[in-house]
Amino acid sequence: MSGVTDKGGVEGGRPRMFPATFMNAGPYGPAVNGLLTKGGHPHRRNDLASMSHPLCVTFSSDYATSNSASNGRAKEMATEMRKAVAYLRTSSAANVGPDKDSDKRQLAAINAFAKANGFAVVDVYYDAAVSGADPVTERPGFMDMLARVVSNGAKTILVESPDRFARDLAVQLAGHDMLKGMGIALIPATAPDFFTADTPTAVLVRQVLGAIAQFDKASTVAKLAAARKRKRQVNGKCEGRKGHAELRPDVVRLAKELRHAGAGRKPKGGVPSLRAIAAELAAAGHVNERGQPFNPKSVAAMLAA
Repeated sequence: MSGVTDKGGVEGGRPRMFPATFMNAGPYGPAVNGLLTKGGHPHRRNDLASMSHPLCVTFSSDYATSNSASNGRAKEMATEMRKAVAYLRTSSAANVGPDKDSDKRQLAAINAFAKANGFAVVDVYYDAAVSGADPVTERPGFMDMLARVVSNGAKTILVESPDRFARDLAVQLAGHDMLKGMGIALIPATAPDFFTADTPTAVLVRQVLGAIAQFDKASTVAKLAAARKRKRQVNGKCEGRKGHAELRPDVVRLAKELRHAGAGRKPKGGVPSLRAIAAELAAAGHVNERGQPFNPKSVAAMLAA
């Protein structure tokens, strides 16, 4: 052995070699201890000093480069992470808002899939209150995402499930074909191979599942329409803005009283006009949401309520 190397004495990326003359310099005498201390690692020196054997130790250069090798591997792993963007969609406006969980649930599923499969989600796009039957080219969030994907090299779009991409079979197939032609992969977290497999069986399954999703949507719409009709028959109203009779029954009652009070007037005076009733309501402190007298059409709606 020609000498002793010490990782702590690395200079210019190479381990420093201790001259062989120091290898037999007493049982770890001052000369050797001094050299071992120069690397700034007194604990190594003390470990050697505790040995009872003649000095004949070599610190491997493999150990000297282990940390840099680990760092290099970490950097390689970071660069190997595939960039992707997340796409979220919620159909109903009733499920959109900070107190709703549709977007949160979708993003959680996408992030879990990305973490398990080596994807780095670089951006998130959300189409709120957008139907799954709308063509993808008519969705503002989707088109913003498409411009981003084309420009930044993230050639993968992650969605929670196929129906978050589209519920209509024709829209789903047309949208997927467009993305495929642009070299962009579409991966649902719940079924990663749904859009990637191109065997006849996979295509058939994809089309059947798309048709089922479309049927499910149509069934849900029909059930909701029937429920609204039943409620309308019972209550006379089911949806839309609330009228004055619901929001301000006292104003409606006063408007009708003013109308009836004028009905007994002589023909010359006639029945008070809608505008005159609005003026009297304003004089009594009843105005619209803008602080102005009610529009004659609004007064007519009150009288008809």
